[in-house]
Amino acid sequence: MTAIEEQGIAAKSAAATLMTSSTKTKNDALYRIADALTENEKTILQANKEDVEAARKNGKSESFIDRLTLTTERINAIASSVRDVAAQIDPIGKVDKLEKRPNGLAIGRKSVPLGVIAIIYESRPNVTVDAAVLCLKSGNAVILRGGKETFNSNNALSDIMRKAIVDSGLPADSVSLVQSTKRSSVDELFELTDYVDVLIPRGGAGLIDHAVKNSKIPVIETGIGICHVYVESSADLNMAADIIFNAKCRRVSVCNAAEVLLVDRAIANEFLPMAKKLLDTKNTELRGCNETIKILGTEVTSATEEDYSTEFLDYILAVKVVADINEAITHIGGYGSKHSDAIITTDYNYANKFLDEVDSAAVYVNASTAFTDGGEFGLGAEIGISTQKMHARGPMGLEQLTSSKFIIYGDGQIRQP
Repeated sequence: MTAIEEQGIAAKSAAATLMTSSTKTKNDALYRIADALTENEKTILQANKEDVEAARKNGKSESFIDRLTLTTERINAIASSVRDVAAQIDPIGKVDKLEKRPNGLAIGRKSVPLGVIAIIYESRPNVTVDAAVLCLKSGNAVILRGGKETFNSNNALSDIMRKAIVDSGLPADSVSLVQSTKRSSVDELFELTDYVDVLIPRGGAGLIDHAVKNSKIPVIETGIGICHVYVESSADLNMAADIIFNAKCRRVSVCNAAEVLLVDRAIANEFLPMAKKLLDTKNTELRGCNETIKILGTEVTSATEEDYSTEFLDYILAVKVVADINEAITHIGGYGSKHSDAIITTDYNYANKFLDEVDSAAVYVNASTAFTDGGEFGLGAEIGISTQKMHARGPMGLEQLTSSKFIIYGDGQIRQP
């Protein structure tokens, strides 16, 4: 039996305990985790320093380094997020629509954990904590498989959490971290159908595609973020410039960052220089269509078809001038990833048309795509942003990590032939 199979067995056993654990016990584990993270800050930062130094030595980009890096502020923010999850209503045990049938049976649906969740992710050590606490609160055991670039950070965080979990009286294997960083360990996880109920890949397009095509375990697809901001001709242009700057540059390494700017032809001459002025303050590279280049000049690189369907995760923005809202919606439908898309407009009818016709997990009117986040949506921490329609869509918080079962109360009913 392999080490990963043993993890699967241990996680399944832990899930049986978590399934019936009280809210008080689960919350105690979460508060202990939050305290332990801040108390062990030096240990975490030292482990993370080793990962960051190795990443720099291996020539990783600055946006990659940003995703990887932990600081005192980020550790405090992670701990705060853990406490926020603890403070939320426990989603387990809620009974919905308990109704009496004509035959006297009372039938309802009760929320239950998914069971054992395997999560594969890449260069964000905060996911180690976010995933663990969301799974714990929702009564699920979790097997974590992070990237090799975050191995030291993930191990430090996992060790700290497991000790806090044991101190609360729950099984240590409620949370476990795969110790192998070989790709074969990912493929081995895909085979654990006897122990793992759901697989959630969180990372780049390659990882997600590999999981969807090869996993024998049901996959919840957290998609890449090819997010659009469309500036419609009636838009408040100052507002639009502020929004595209925030959506692109607030933090380029996250999946809710805008990657494509679409601008209505009627206001392109006026708006594009305004937007470029702001984007230049962050040295953002623009890759534009021919009309964009005519307006902004040779400082803009000519965009390729691939640029409009690329998640850059860097200070790069693809730009296209469109004829109207119909062309914008068609473009988003053809090149987008169904993550987050925004329209900037003062036209009520166009706003509603965009909301109705853009088929994405989050659709905005006059706001930055940067808000697509579990915390900002009132869900606390999140597992990821699901871009599919089954089993969950959008930020995946506590309720999205549950299933349901029918519960039936009778008083001797038997079904007649």
